[in-house]
Amino acid sequence: MDNSTFDTLLVDPAALPKILVVDDQPVNLQFIAHIFAGSYQVFTAESGQLALDMCHTTLPDLILLDIMMPEMDGFEVCKRLKTNPATRDIPVIFITAHSDEASETRGLDLGAVDFISKPVNPAVVRARVKTHLTVKLQSDLLRRLVFLDGLTGVFNRRYFDQQLAIETARASRTGQPLALIMLDVDFFKRFNDRYGHQEGDDCLFQVAHTLKENLRRPADLVARYGGEEFVCLLPDTNFEQAMAVAHELESRVRQKTIAHADSDVTNVVTISLGVAACDALTPAKSEALLAAADRQLYEAKHQGRGCVRGQILAAS
Repeated sequence: MDNSTFDTLLVDPAALPKILVVDDQPVNLQFIAHIFAGSYQVFTAESGQLALDMCHTTLPDLILLDIMMPEMDGFEVCKRLKTNPATRDIPVIFITAHSDEASETRGLDLGAVDFISKPVNPAVVRARVKTHLTVKLQSDLLRRLVFLDGLTGVFNRRYFDQQLAIETARASRTGQPLALIMLDVDFFKRFNDRYGHQEGDDCLFQVAHTLKENLRRPADLVARYGGEEFVCLLPDTNFEQAMAVAHELESRVRQKTIAHADSDVTNVVTISLGVAACDALTPAKSEALLAAADRQLYEAKHQGRGCVRGQILAAS
């Protein structure tokens, strides 16, 4: 990815990379935040612990980290970030008045990508941050390709399992709601038998694309769970919102009017959907969400298919 591509991404405010600046001196935080104002989403933390907490709620794309801080220094913060699967790929740049070779070596050994000495030159720090963010975007793209389903282009089961574990842990920690939609294409075997497997593959591609384009928030994801079955993971989404999304998805797939002469629902392709959600009072557990969504999908099929059924998980 060249710099012009990177600049294009910055046009959309929703796509602005997130930078976390960590320093125990408010004046330093204000100065560095001012350098990146308007070009990035800038978050600040005045302690190492607060920085770690913020990484769990607002995952940054890059961290500018001071070394000398009370209670927990920058080296320890970096060490904890790099040992956590959820944060280990975030590039860390140390910004510090300690520019001796030993400190720089230690920081790089811990996994930092760069080391900038104070006083900071705004042009230099902007250039280095842009470079490391570009590298991260390229690395993220390569990692995502490993997790894409070859037929449909949406995420695969492996990626979904990984993200479900991350999001349920985050929801339990923060008390935010989490919802899961499980769905499959109605009478898909009959579709394949009548129209052939090539048309069946195209049908799955169109369904997957329809699901993806109608999940509008960046954190939402759709994955192929297996065969003609898909899952949608919806962080920070309560039961009512998830049901509304599910009904929208059912309607959008039906409106594609993909011919299905052997369906018992109607003469076009339809989907059945099961929704499960947990709220702030119910700690999120991946197994419980999956089981509940699967039960509701079964109920949707039992009720005639081409419909939505849902359940909000109760606190145990």
